[in-house]
Amino acid sequence: MGIAFKDIIVAKEIAIEDLKGKVLAVDSYNVLYQFLTTIRARDGTVLMDSKGDVTSHLVGLFNRTTKLMSEGLKLAFVFDGKPPKLKEKERERRKELKIEAGKLYEEAKKKEDIEGMKKYAARTSRLDKDMVEEAKQVIEALGLPVVQALSEGEAQAAHIVKEGKAFAVVSQDFDSLIHGAPKLVRNLSIAGKRKKANQLAYETVKPEIIDLSENLNNLSIDQEQLIAVALLVGTDYNPGGVKGIGPKNALKLVRNYGKDFDKMFLEAKWKEHFDFPWTEAYYLINNMPVSNDFKLEWKGIDKERLMKILIDKHDFSEERVNSALEKLEKEKESKQQTGLGKWV
Repeated sequence: MGIAFKDIIVAKEIAIEDLKGKVLAVDSYNVLYQFLTTIRARDGTVLMDSKGDVTSHLVGLFNRTTKLMSEGLKLAFVFDGKPPKLKEKERERRKELKIEAGKLYEEAKKKEDIEGMKKYAARTSRLDKDMVEEAKQVIEALGLPVVQALSEGEAQAAHIVKEGKAFAVVSQDFDSLIHGAPKLVRNLSIAGKRKKANQLAYETVKPEIIDLSENLNNLSIDQEQLIAVALLVGTDYNPGGVKGIGPKNALKLVRNYGKDFDKMFLEAKWKEHFDFPWTEAYYLINNMPVSNDFKLEWKGIDKERLMKILIDKHDFSEERVNSALEKLEKEKESKQQTGLGKWV
């Protein structure tokens, strides 16, 4: 879902070159859903191979990842583990929305309403276990590390950055900030453009970086108060937040009450909106389980394994796959020669 922080968070535009050589912890589910939602046919249907298996996520993953690798970025992909119990309601809500969108898609299809088909098809995106497993296989075949979170991927990615093992989290959502991610990178796309939601049109975007400490200073709050702001506007654990309270009003409330969250949530009428205490969601966010049992190692590309997955199994163009891998190899050789040249 993503936390509605856009109106209060300050971001700085950067270039891809600014991230060269830096380790980035990617919120994998977030980017895979992006690909599933945006990489589709004109009528909104996902891309599929000859057997009817969905390939949109793999197309996006392979294309974008190889391009970012060629730019010298060191990507590590973090995957969600077991979702918190408190998230079950949100998962059910999303499931119902997808079912409803599927019905609306079928209605649009009968009417041959291409715009409607495109609109509703994007809302039916599902990422099943097999799709996730194959995404991991592609990432590993590219020689990149895969990190399995105990629970929420954003929390694990934030932990990796806090531990100094990565420079920033990569995600379109702001959720990693409430888990204390020191830096967050958004809009990480080589193309410099992003498909507009439910449209064929594109908009120009530039990568941006968000510094948590800088923003907390600008907002005159601390990390715990940022979590309180998030709960007021809505998280995955209390979707929609407190009705009528947007990010600016939430910020005002938190500033007024300081650390007296009991009084603040009482005034905000939390109990009228949710059947569980605010403390349950707050402590879940503040104490999300994370693991130190991970290794960030970058290895060589397993071309044979990639060919089996992408070309043999999913009908990818052999020419395109080879072209992307050859470009990566040339970039690697060029860097090695440049490095040797420094010593001549």
